[in-house]
Amino acid sequence: MTARDAEIVLTDEERTRCEVWTRVMGYHRPMASFNTGKKGEAAERVYFDETKARLG
Repeated sequence: MTARDAEIVLTDEERTRCEVWTRVMGYHRPMASFNTGKKGEAAERVYFDETKARLG
């Protein structure tokens, strides 16, 4: 097995938290700072999928 084929295993202490940001009212902010109401609204969002749009 080469170093390239070796599986990388991280402990919880070695992991870095991934922070998700979104654009709200013209500026960007982390979703972790949302209040309860804004978290509920964000969960109900429907995102545009360009591949499903029928263009032309």
